[in-house]
Amino acid sequence: MDLLYLFLVAGAAIAIWRIVTQVRRGASRPQDDWDQRMIENLRRSGINPFQPMEVDFFVAAPSLEAANTLAQTLQGEGYAVDIREMPEGADQTHSVHALKTMQLHIEAVQAVSRRLTELAEAAGGRYDGWAPGAEKQA
Repeated sequence: MDLLYLFLVAGAAIAIWRIVTQVRRGASRPQDDWDQRMIENLRRSGINPFQPMEVDFFVAAPSLEAANTLAQTLQGEGYAVDIREMPEGADQTHSVHALKTMQLHIEAVQAVSRRLTELAEAAGGRYDGWAPGAEKQA
């Protein structure tokens, strides 16, 4: 009978150990990231992410003044910028389009997305994401 209890305790310990390792493995996986999925989709479609490419970033702003402030900051950081009015936008009335030539490395794109999110939130706007432009030939 003691041997039966020993096997039950060992089986329970193994089961608990497997549950703990599965939970830890799930927690250590990076969260699903839109930037990463976008780059993977572009790679599958044949775009070479290691070639410099024009990347269009979009930020919505609540006013022309906020859009101008964002545009000036982004120009100082090396972006080509233009502002467009969005008459259909209820609370975000202007769109700042920022163009930058860069390689589509996930870390670089995520850093730009974080930066633009911070700038947009500080101005009362929102970061609307990015899209690939034309690939530059080296």
